[in-house]
Amino acid sequence: MPLFRTILVADDEPSIRHILTLVLTGHGYDVRAVADGEDALKELAARDYDVLLCDVRMPKKDGLVVLREALASHPALTAVVMSAYGSQEQALQAVAAGAFDYVQKPFKPDEIVFVLRKAEERERLVRENRRLKQASLPSTPGGHILGESPALHALLRQVARLAPVDTTVLISGESGTGKELIARELHVRSPRAPMSFVAVNCGAIPSGLIESELFGHAKGAFTDARTAKRGLFAEADGGTLFLDEVGELPLAAQVKLLRVLQEGEIRPVGENRVEKVNVRVVAATLRDLSRLVAKGDFREDLYYRLNVVNLRVPPLRERREDVPLLARAFIARFNRELNREPPVAGLTAEAEALLKSYAWPGNVRELENAMERAVLLADEPHILPANLPERLWAASPPGPHGEKPHGDPVLQGGGDLSLKRAIRELEESYIRAALRKTKGNRTRAAELLDISHRALLYKIKEYGIDPDAEAERG
Repeated sequence: MPLFRTILVADDEPSIRHILTLVLTGHGYDVRAVADGEDALKELAARDYDVLLCDVRMPKKDGLVVLREALASHPALTAVVMSAYGSQEQALQAVAAGAFDYVQKPFKPDEIVFVLRKAEERERLVRENRRLKQASLPSTPGGHILGESPALHALLRQVARLAPVDTTVLISGESGTGKELIARELHVRSPRAPMSFVAVNCGAIPSGLIESELFGHAKGAFTDARTAKRGLFAEADGGTLFLDEVGELPLAAQVKLLRVLQEGEIRPVGENRVEKVNVRVVAATLRDLSRLVAKGDFREDLYYRLNVVNLRVPPLRERREDVPLLARAFIARFNRELNREPPVAGLTAEAEALLKSYAWPGNVRELENAMERAVLLADEPHILPANLPERLWAASPPGPHGEKPHGDPVLQGGGDLSLKRAIRELEESYIRAALRKTKGNRTRAAELLDISHRALLYKIKEYGIDPDAEAERG
């Protein structure tokens, strides 16, 4: 007995509707067939279906439009797209829109049955995973995701849909939004959960060592290679490799990464042999990769290979209802970690209002730092506005993107003489100026600032700076 029972076929060719109805009925499915996109949506509104088999080109409504509207109103629906005018771009569009698979016409009826069997197996894994995990999401201090906003729930629904399959995912979002948490959630909800989750920040590794770190090296491959080393792909074999800041990869490493994604094999530095690996790659970026492709700094074929599905993590300013929830979780965490006695009980109404009104350019990471500071400084049972960073309540608040007012710092905020604040503002202005001068090149900017590349990346995240935006201003 198949797991799926009801199937809707939407195709303007009578012969396709006829043969699919006969074959699928013979395999135990309850099949209904319609000839255009509008009728497909009406049928989906009138009756529950497990599967939609949808042609791309149909009268009245295009198949991809039908697909998006169907999945928006029926998120549990499994969709398979069919087309005689197939292309890689069209297939990517279908998968990105939520289709389970894409079938090229002409096809043998057994191909459709095989695709349905694969979809059923995925659904079994999803249900078993849900049963084992009880679909529970622990709080952020435990390393998982906390929130009740519609924006976050929509993202988690996408994660639940993508987790059971091995589709490559590109996670985009501002610094501090929690892109690695989303990558971990994809892993723990997947069949790969018992295996390793390996995370690497591509921008924090010197360009000369990145290939060795990712793919490993043989003994004697270079001067300091006194022993052979397994790379991160080998360590993640069977599991998930998370490539944070993937836009920072040098072009030579991009070529090797593309080969892994296409062939499932790696070649350690200095080796003539190749190794097979079974790794799901999840990448993340706060930079616009399409802009890097246009500049020639990122390979177009790798971009399309990584960007099969894009998950955008919303900034905290788009999920303000989550701020008090996250703040309370951080307070509980820092009460434990800092051994507060008596522990901080929570926030005053005024402090909570300040948290919700602030734009949080540094996102969840900035909120976390603010709560650690507040727990340290609080003398009362509840956190007061005075315990929060000055930027939240000073007379000259930050702008919509967290930028500070220009001019004499002594004259800002009613004569603020905080040396610490002045140093931070000066440091931020120098970093922005260096990025503008180098057109967003972080390596060259670090050299101009006379700090390490790693230190620059940390400060960019700390201040919520967008290097690409600074490059455009330059």
